[in-house]
Amino acid sequence: MAVRVGVLGATGAVGQRLIQLLDPHPDFEIAALTASESSAGKTYRQAAKWRVDSPIPDDVADTTVTATDPEEVPDDIDLLFSSLPSSIGAEVEPPFCEAGYVVSSNSSNGRMDDDVPLVIPEVNAAHIDLLEVQRDRRGWDGAMVKNPNCSTITFVPTLAALADYGLEKVHVSTLQAVSGAGYDGVSSMEIIDNAIPYIGSEEEKLETESRKLLGDFDGASLSLNSMAVSASCNRIPTIDGHLENVWVETAEDLTTDEAAAAMGEYPSLDLRSSPDPLIHVFDEPDRPQPRMDRTLGDGMAISAGGLQESPFGLQYNCLAHNTIRGAAGASVLNGELLLENGYL
Repeated sequence: MAVRVGVLGATGAVGQRLIQLLDPHPDFEIAALTASESSAGKTYRQAAKWRVDSPIPDDVADTTVTATDPEEVPDDIDLLFSSLPSSIGAEVEPPFCEAGYVVSSNSSNGRMDDDVPLVIPEVNAAHIDLLEVQRDRRGWDGAMVKNPNCSTITFVPTLAALADYGLEKVHVSTLQAVSGAGYDGVSSMEIIDNAIPYIGSEEEKLETESRKLLGDFDGASLSLNSMAVSASCNRIPTIDGHLENVWVETAEDLTTDEAAAAMGEYPSLDLRSSPDPLIHVFDEPDRPQPRMDRTLGDGMAISAGGLQESPFGLQYNCLAHNTIRGAAGASVLNGELLLENGYL
């Protein structure tokens, strides 16, 4: 029997991508959609300006949208996927958890709270049990798990593959697609024939979230990874797919062949949305590329290439689809992990 789920912030870009992924999912049944007060009471077709690259599902299109309020969501919903702006998420997600709902959230609020699991299932699935600490501390019947920032998700799995060599210093420069800013986030006059070498608060997210994801959880508390991370974030005129240039210094010597093998052999998980392989490693020096490689593994795979040795350690490029692997797909995958581990 499918788990009944809802989508908070269903009319936005990530909300639409969530619906695209959830509608055919055999384990989840979309049973509630929420949005702003101005959309409440309308059918989803009326409320959402559909922009995803597949038709709006017929059964979802006629669903009535409700306000984003625990009193407006049916009690028999087992799991909520949140794609709310962080300012709104910080205000409304905790009341949903207090009301007994389990929330898998893409919103950035609370990601670094010490009792909120920040999870990429293939990297740190064991961190999901931080929910027990969270429930005990906050007195919630529900719970909240977060997936990281779309650019963090892109390079952290490659670092996890190299962790046995001792991660000491990481430098990452991102080339991020415009969809990461939302449909209205970057105007055409800003981005066409241009690149913007600043994305507000993005660098801090890469530098802190990566250390939490690769940290140690002892069942009671989580300690951050000791590696030093430096990030530079840039917006470029691609639609989807974040490309990143990475330099890694390790405690042990690491050749390009060893790095390629470690990434290519890094294990996936037996979850429906987790791709196999998780990391696709290219031999070609000019890959991965956003237009050609962002949909590998149905948009859930990480790709890497251009591996070479440099004066600053191992150098390589990596790529992920930012609205699938980096956002909606990551939340769905965390939902599958919650189901697998008995939290639903």
